[in-house]
Amino acid sequence: MRPPTKQSGNRSATRARKGFSLIELLIVVAVILTIAAIAVPSFIRSRMRANEGAAVANLRDITTAEVVYCTTYGIGFSSNLKKLGGNLVLADVNNAGLIDDILASGTRTGYIFTYKVLSTDSNGNVLDYGVNVDPVNPGVTGERHFYSDQTAVIRQNQTGSAGPSDPPIS
Repeated sequence: MRPPTKQSGNRSATRARKGFSLIELLIVVAVILTIAAIAVPSFIRSRMRANEGAAVANLRDITTAEVVYCTTYGIGFSSNLKKLGGNLVLADVNNAGLIDDILASGTRTGYIFTYKVLSTDSNGNVLDYGVNVDPVNPGVTGERHFYSDQTAVIRQNQTGSAGPSDPPIS
């Protein structure tokens, strides 16, 4: 009787010991990349929509804060966003504490908030104001541009800074 010899032709047993072949790994990588190519643009769009929703909510907060500021201090609207921020416990005309300090700084959730005084009375009290809200990086942090003023109507524009003549959001 002969002793058993090593069989060199048994490839399936050899493969089981070595792991995956290069082709199998490439197929797995291709499947993962295909799934990522479908999911990533959807995720980016979702993030932009979330940033846009947050920008509109922040613009509503600014509008509400302006009404409170105007009625509380009786000197018209604030002359800048910083006056709406500050500590509510120590609130005064220069630090009303009506919005948080991040929003009062003018940048939040991928958008830049630009406050403009549009008109004043003879005493320098602000009668009309406008706030432009533009994406920090258009097409990445958001697509739409927003605008609001003392009328509290929020307007939008797809291509550039929004203004009082643009259509309201729906």
